[in-house]
Amino acid sequence: MTQIVHITDVDQRPMTDAGIAVDLRGGVLSIGNFDGVHLGHQHLLKQTRRLADQLSGPAIACLFHPHPIKILRPQSVPVRLTTIERRAELMQPLGIDYLLVCQTTAELLSLTAETFFQRLILQNLKVAGLVEGANFCFGKARAGDTDLLRQLSLQNQLECQIVPLQTSGDQTISSSKIRNWIEAGDIESPIQLADYRHVISGRVVTGDQRGRSIGFPTANLGDIDVLIPPAGVYAGSASIGEKRYAAAIHLGPSPTFQSGQQGKVEVHVIGYSGDLYGSQLQVELRSKLRDVISFADQRALIDQLNQDVSAAQQLWLSEQKPQ
Repeated sequence: MTQIVHITDVDQRPMTDAGIAVDLRGGVLSIGNFDGVHLGHQHLLKQTRRLADQLSGPAIACLFHPHPIKILRPQSVPVRLTTIERRAELMQPLGIDYLLVCQTTAELLSLTAETFFQRLILQNLKVAGLVEGANFCFGKARAGDTDLLRQLSLQNQLECQIVPLQTSGDQTISSSKIRNWIEAGDIESPIQLADYRHVISGRVVTGDQRGRSIGFPTANLGDIDVLIPPAGVYAGSASIGEKRYAAAIHLGPSPTFQSGQQGKVEVHVIGYSGDLYGSQLQVELRSKLRDVISFADQRALIDQLNQDVSAAQQLWLSEQKPQ
């Protein structure tokens, strides 16, 4: 399992949540945001694992939290695709041993590229190697680039590998591109082009229970801190414990019942009848089925919900078949 460790400044030793110091010396480090751990990130992290094996050290991914833009331009901070915990979960099969979360501060962002390299990479982490993407920048005002990174690494006898950016067709794969797709309600392009599956997780809270009254009980999610796609009905799956179920997910208002709550997330877990109140539910979106519309009466709504559930279940079953 990829272990999450933290530092609150560039000179602090990495610590677990329990306050136990972790020795990362001799590791191979890749610094980035890694929001989504998409195909481009995966390529970078696999190379980090390979170099770590060659140098007999741990493979380390490092990100800064909160996003530096939150301090530099708080009005422009992007909504994240994935929580830090989800990123660690996605990094585990790639062979990353540690996800190092550095607390972003004004002091950190004021460090020159050379000082940042000296204090974090050399003195604190004492890494043996670095793996970065071709667009990597570091230090104050992002003044350090891959040429400087190579130069500093050579001066200090560190292995340094620069990995080309990954593309799909004529498009560079990036978290921003994925975010644009999802904000447009396009769930399938990230899956097909970037190997990214959008997951919404939240705590199940009490809803108005209208779904239960018409035979379609839903789990209403709260405390969501990742990007929510636009209003619509989506097919996907829900994880409950170690088991996954097909799911039909309704995002946004319910005009038939005059509910105008824009950020509402309702999940109908197909084939599950237990009590989920208070639990954390992880929902993976796979495809948008339709827009949110108003129905003339309850019978028309039920007919459409039956079609939605059937479509979600058929998609789920098709994905369970061996390829």
